[in-house]
Amino acid sequence: MTSEPTIPADFATILAEDSDTGGAAVPPIVQTSLFTFGSVDAMETAFRAPERNPIYTRGMNPTVRAFETKLATIERADDARGFASGMGAISATLLGLLRTGDRVVCVNNVYPDAYRLMTGLMARMGIDVVFVEGRDLDSVQEAMRGARLLYLESPTSMTFDVLDLPSLAEIARAAGAVSVIDNSWASPAFQRPVEHGVDLVLHSASKYLSGHSDTVAGVVCGRADLIAEINRVAYPSLGAKLSPFDAWLLIRGMRTLPMRMRQHHRAGLEIAKRLDAHPAVTEVRHPALHGTLEGSTLSGWSSLFAFGLSDPQTARRFCDALRLIRLGVSWGGHESLAFPTQLGLIQPGLTNSFHAFGVPDDMVRLHVGLEDVEDIWRDVERALEACEAPGEA
Repeated sequence: MTSEPTIPADFATILAEDSDTGGAAVPPIVQTSLFTFGSVDAMETAFRAPERNPIYTRGMNPTVRAFETKLATIERADDARGFASGMGAISATLLGLLRTGDRVVCVNNVYPDAYRLMTGLMARMGIDVVFVEGRDLDSVQEAMRGARLLYLESPTSMTFDVLDLPSLAEIARAAGAVSVIDNSWASPAFQRPVEHGVDLVLHSASKYLSGHSDTVAGVVCGRADLIAEINRVAYPSLGAKLSPFDAWLLIRGMRTLPMRMRQHHRAGLEIAKRLDAHPAVTEVRHPALHGTLEGSTLSGWSSLFAFGLSDPQTARRFCDALRLIRLGVSWGGHESLAFPTQLGLIQPGLTNSFHAFGVPDDMVRLHVGLEDVEDIWRDVERALEACEAPGEA
């Protein structure tokens, strides 16, 4: 449980190096909507290879391409495509690879908006989605008969279950299916699914890749042929392009990814252990409390986990009593954030994975940021004490 995180030795150098900057220490932002040409011949040449030649920023932009190249390199992938949001990446990947009549197998407890896409729009398009317990390899193998795609998260949303990625990737391969994983929780610093046989890797780049809560972005990386298919079928039509400025922010944010993730690992684990020992806490869902890094595809723990309190009102009082830790829906930035799971169950007219897989409404999801660990714990401990004496919050 106390294993130190490990990150590949080349990460820091890859993320710090930039080429073709014209001597600038920081790569320029190519903030333009289009690119012009000196002749029809030059324009025709660009049109024949738009993946290599910038024509219109919705297709290719040098700043965006620099981000995609860095991400593909640290994920050990062939290629990558950036998007304006994580859901832009998820939507383009699934809609770009699937057709009416196809079957998807998805593990339980995935990102709620991904679940809504699969059970909503994709269902309307005639794409069948089956949900299975990802730790039950026999059930996954049975469900994969005739499936076109296996969709994974590890650790899973809200339950933080760690899955056997090599075995799941092999099950998909044996079924002739594509394997896709959302790797936002671990980031490529702590998990590189391509190395374990997974075909495509998704990120909400707004989270740890950015690290500063100032960017909304997404990215998919993996096999060159699959990225090419997404580029051909879905990317030009859906329009969820990554802007040059957001790509520049991501390049900047990723420079500190190795250092930030080491701190998130240590701080998150320390707060989780202290919560696990607190009498007011009924359970802590942090993967380190139920397993070790040895033998898993993870080389470190990020700092997003959940813990339970005695009832929903106690969880509500806890969140209201926080002062340093703020309330918010996202995670992965420099700031600590709390989210009461009861709010994930009350969105009018929307059913999500919280409902479908029985996430309790007495839990708090906690993202441990980069503040001093003792300051974070003092805030948590004081809020827990306030739950026992509601009038003193």
